Amino acid sequence: MTRARLMSSMMTSAGYNPTSRVLEIEFATGAVYQYVDVPLDVFEEMLDAPSQGQFFHSRIRGAFACHRVAEVSAQ
Repeated sequence: MTRARLMSSMMTSAGYNPTSRVLEIEFATGAVYQYVDVPLDVFEEMLDAPSQGQFFHSRIRGAFACHRVAEVSAQ
C-alpha cells in the first residue's frame, strides 16, 4: 500500500486500500496500524482536514477496529 505524507506532528503517513477498506497509518513513533472497514470518504476527509491529528482522534481512533502491523526501527 502506498502511503501519502501527512502534515501532522503525530502521524507521518497514511494510505488506503479501497478494495479491502483498510486505512494504514504510520505514526511519528514508527508504529504502523491498520484500521479496518474504513469508508473512503473518512480517509479523504482526514487528508483534507486542517488538523489531521485532531481528525484522527475525533473520527478514527476508537471508531474502527485496528491492529499494529509494524514498527520502523531507528538506526
